[in-house]
Amino acid sequence: MKAVACFVLGLAALAAARPDVGDDQTLANMDIKQKQVFILKLLNNVMGPVMYKDIEDIGKNFKIEDNMELYSKPEVVKTFLNNWEIGFLPKGEIFTIHIDRQLKEVVTMFHMLYYAKNFSTFLRTACWMRLYVNEGMFVYALTVAVRHREDCKGIILPPPYEIYPYYFVRADVIQKAYMLKMKKGLLDNKLCDFYGIKKTDKDIYIIDENVFDTRVYLNDEDRLRYFTEDIDLNTYYYYFHVDYPFWMKDDLIMNKFMMRRWEFTMYFYQQILARYYLERLSNGLGDITYMSWYKPIEKGYWPWLMLHNGVQLPVRFNNQLFVGDKDIGFVKILEDYEKIITEAVIKGYIEINGMRLELTKPSDVETLGKLIYGTVEKTDLTKLQVDSYRYLLILIKAVIGLNYWENNEYFVVPSILDNYQTALRDPVFYQLQKRLVHLLILFKMRLPSYTREDLYFPGVKIDNVVVDKLVTYFDDYLMDMTNAITYNDEELKKSTSDMIFFVRKRRLNHQPFKVTLDIMSDKTVDCVVRLFLGPKEDHLGNLIDLNKNRLNFVELDSFIYKLNTGKNTIVRNSIDMHNLVRDRIMTRDLWKKMDTVTDLKDLWVKDLKNYHTGFPTRLLLPKGTIGGMKMMLYAIVTPLKLVDNVDVSILDTTRKDYVVDFRSTVLLDKMPLGFPLDRHIDLTKFFTPNMKFLDVIIFHKTQVCDMKTHWDRYVLKNYDMVGKSTMTDYYTNVDINTKIDTDQFDV
Repeated sequence: MKAVACFVLGLAALAAARPDVGDDQTLANMDIKQKQVFILKLLNNVMGPVMYKDIEDIGKNFKIEDNMELYSKPEVVKTFLNNWEIGFLPKGEIFTIHIDRQLKEVVTMFHMLYYAKNFSTFLRTACWMRLYVNEGMFVYALTVAVRHREDCKGIILPPPYEIYPYYFVRADVIQKAYMLKMKKGLLDNKLCDFYGIKKTDKDIYIIDENVFDTRVYLNDEDRLRYFTEDIDLNTYYYYFHVDYPFWMKDDLIMNKFMMRRWEFTMYFYQQILARYYLERLSNGLGDITYMSWYKPIEKGYWPWLMLHNGVQLPVRFNNQLFVGDKDIGFVKILEDYEKIITEAVIKGYIEINGMRLELTKPSDVETLGKLIYGTVEKTDLTKLQVDSYRYLLILIKAVIGLNYWENNEYFVVPSILDNYQTALRDPVFYQLQKRLVHLLILFKMRLPSYTREDLYFPGVKIDNVVVDKLVTYFDDYLMDMTNAITYNDEELKKSTSDMIFFVRKRRLNHQPFKVTLDIMSDKTVDCVVRLFLGPKEDHLGNLIDLNKNRLNFVELDSFIYKLNTGKNTIVRNSIDMHNLVRDRIMTRDLWKKMDTVTDLKDLWVKDLKNYHTGFPTRLLLPKGTIGGMKMMLYAIVTPLKLVDNVDVSILDTTRKDYVVDFRSTVLLDKMPLGFPLDRHIDLTKFFTPNMKFLDVIIFHKTQVCDMKTHWDRYVLKNYDMVGKSTMTDYYTNVDINTKIDTDQFDV
């Protein structure tokens, strides 16, 4: 209990050291550390009652209707109050942004937070919402607002898997934690061995999420669960949506360093598909299947997730036909919409809302992205209405899921696709995205192939590329899931839980490696270096044609570099490649650091780098195979063509105000994202001295896993063919092939 006691005392000291945060002047003059602590308090234990007196007092004493002048857009307040009078989604209910009414409600909440004139009003509004509105809506609106308000720069949000663990932790694991809480930590040694439950000397309870328990696995797609259910991968997708919400108008986003929004959105999904395909190859699976509206979904998925109110996320069994009689009308809408976009790409333009939008130039990819993933508004950018029925992706998810769109139902059980924290788990997600990305491919096919002049960098040559041995493995990770467990009255008074629960997850990782490039240049010049990783063979061992294969390459790294005259040797360590995030610091540890750290810049650069934007560095490489999976590394160096009116100081990590999240260095370059693999390749003009292909091999290293050892002790107890047969290689698909002494486990 020492750790818990120290944590409680630390929080008490932190609270005592701060002045009365209810004072208006105090709220207005908060420094970044005080802002950070307040946001952490707002998002702590959100499914329970407010357990901080300052938040409760501020929320109860703030009257929105009496303070309309504190918001820069009074019409926003009027819209919110009108909706509030009718009624918002009740507290405790399940929130999903894919329901039209819930979307409109949560957008009005975001507008209230975003258009608050100052940070004091922003916090008061947030405290009021924490008391009275639905918890899921509150977390979503506050998260998006923090990421888009200028006075919230530098604030670190708790990762979504700690705020609401139900989307990230299997139901059986949370159930075991509840049992331990009810028993006040009383342990049964035999059950602890079977379930992988351990109590540390710091009074922390660790429960295994045993990936070798495959009782809900339905097909071979479940081999990829280690990837699709990875908490950092799903966090990456969730934060991408938070930064680029499909419903947010461009004028809000374009105020920040987030240009080329819709091009980046389409490139994001294309890269997710490419990375997923590499993982499929690592497991002997083939291409991602194209989705057909009139054929059953061959591969099912069982989430094994249960939400806070006891509702389980629905199962989709194998060969489920999702287009029934009630879905025909919506499928017709989807087909018509896809046909309209396809014809627009072929014709080169589309007329919508009285406007003619061109689709012929490379820059028109922004218009295409908005047609597919957003909505085209009329010229009135101040309109607050959100026209959800125009979002193609939501319509598709509604048809594939439970189709609550038709009746505009309010209280629903969302499918796995209906939340950005869970959508990547479902194999069908990648099938529907492949259907949408096909529209981007069609658009790019109409553009001419890059000429030699487009690709050639006069006077620059990649002389050599060397890559370290690439090795992947699985390791364990501890995730804090304490917020999934209900606090008792005493814990609420202390603002902390007496029992801390971690879940131990199995995850993919790789050994650190570096890529070394020797580049010859006859001049000093700024350039962009791009590194791509792609497959060499398909799942059958056949070489893949480059034009068919180009969209399977993942952008491994991209950066701006100043070449000097002569030989330039560039070494890129895997841990420092662009926009990667390491293991996120636990919120309880961040809270403690905020009370002791003096220079937050060091914390941002070292521990919090790319915290909201980064792709997990662990997943930089696909799993590969034990014998080695053949891959190709593609490197290209091109002259920097800086976009107009750009502040390049964003790349300067020595700045004192370095708190800017930046997703892609190549957004600074005028060349299209994915260049030069984004267009059809003319093989007679493609290969130039400033590019190079290199064969690489990714090896997977198997290791002894005690999760599997514990599981096999019981599962194989009466089915140990190794001990009864001379076939010593009977179990060829397991990490451990040793005889188990079953006599010691008689129960």
